[in-house]
Amino acid sequence: MSSSTPLIHPSAVIDPAARLGVGVQVGAYAVIGADVEIGDGTRIGAHCVVEGPTRIGRDNVFHGQAAIGTDPQDKKYRGERVSLEIGDGNSIREFVTINRGTGDGGGMTRIGDRNWILAYTHVAHDCIVGSDCVFSNNATLAGHVTVGNHVILSGFSGVHQFCRIGDYAFIGMGAFVNGDVPPYLMVAQEKYARPRGINAEGLKRRGFDAARVAAIKRAYRALYMGEAKLDEAKVELAEIAADSDDVRAFLDFIDAGERPLLR
Repeated sequence: MSSSTPLIHPSAVIDPAARLGVGVQVGAYAVIGADVEIGDGTRIGAHCVVEGPTRIGRDNVFHGQAAIGTDPQDKKYRGERVSLEIGDGNSIREFVTINRGTGDGGGMTRIGDRNWILAYTHVAHDCIVGSDCVFSNNATLAGHVTVGNHVILSGFSGVHQFCRIGDYAFIGMGAFVNGDVPPYLMVAQEKYARPRGINAEGLKRRGFDAARVAAIKRAYRALYMGEAKLDEAKVELAEIAADSDDVRAFLDFIDAGERPLLR
């Protein structure tokens, strides 16, 4: 078989109306619908679904289970002809979902070139995404979002519908964006997670007796409920650890850390 011939797994289901370019690869159990055009050298992984109208450029890689070009998740959608366009050289990881546009929203979702879109990312209807962006795991764009070039969305971040994010912006982990972000800005959520006591019920379910739980509670109070600085708290932890292997493990964990302690 010539290297220019599409390499199709026997279990793949491809509509006769789909158009596959030179050297396209389609993995096991993938489904490619009608009115889909896939450019040269693009690879469609196992169990991916690509519905049309969708045009995909060249040298893209779609990893397993991605759902591309599916109907918009919008109650106003009534089956009108709407589309998705994806450029060249993108990497689309597992379980990514990218929807087509809506009739009321311009009719098209568009992704540029050389983007890294990581697992479980969702790009909703009528979004316009530039090039050279990185969307980390579970990043989510609601409908009608515009994202510039060289933008980074960190894991579990979300963008409200109709918002715009300018070029070179950085959206921090878990941040929820409900307004426009100008170019070059870094956005982070106001407060990160903070300790709220020990997992007492979970420890009991796993066989920790009252004495073990009490020692861990003492360690927690020493570290989180007083005014002591970390070095001072560690001295008290060491005293408690003399009679508690659990607290010794707690203290060893702190000593081995390279990142700041959540406190």
